[in-house]
Amino acid sequence: MTAVDSPVRTVEHADRGPLSRDEMAQAIARDIEAGSYVNLGIGQPTLVANHLDIESGVVLHTENGMLGMGPAASGDAVDPDLVNAGKVPVTELAGASYFHHADSFAMMRGGHLDVCVLGAFQVSQHGDLANWHTGAPDAIPAVGGAMDLAVGAKRVFVMMSLFAKDGSSKLVESLSYPVTGLACVSRVYTEHAVFDVGADGVVVRETHGISVDELRERLPVAVRRLED
Repeated sequence: MTAVDSPVRTVEHADRGPLSRDEMAQAIARDIEAGSYVNLGIGQPTLVANHLDIESGVVLHTENGMLGMGPAASGDAVDPDLVNAGKVPVTELAGASYFHHADSFAMMRGGHLDVCVLGAFQVSQHGDLANWHTGAPDAIPAVGGAMDLAVGAKRVFVMMSLFAKDGSSKLVESLSYPVTGLACVSRVYTEHAVFDVGADGVVVRETHGISVDELRERLPVAVRRLED
């Protein structure tokens, strides 16, 4: 299914288990419009690069100064000087270019990216994002370029697990962690479900290994189906 073939009804895949990380990345890759300029955040979002169709013309940007990044490098293709913002070895596609770090951030802040995909500690029902610090005294903050991406990209997708290790939901009514950006996230991809979030609250697009009714029991936010 592509972004053009967006469903009109929520799809429940109760006959299978939760999505793996690669399956989540594959779902995100399918939803990125052909020809888009895209930044993939550090960690899980970098997996999306491995599932993009080169023929789609999607151009990947990395904040350390590259346009035209390809999939992750392996074997003889590894070049220690060619890494993404997470210091993971990557490949370059035909036409790739390199530039100063300041120019890279100007692209992010200037509204030149169509989509960014970020990880998160929490996302609120209205699209607020927390992904740089838990606020715990012993936690190490990691600001990076997430704030610039959150406010600069035209669409912000989040890729995260739905529940924390203690079972609490990462999709929350309001953030309890320090804010990265307000009302910036439009879609959240988790192993159990894909959600649209924003001014109208939370809408479930599809589920995996769980029903919408079960989500309503476990999440601290009101959720609607696409057809509601």
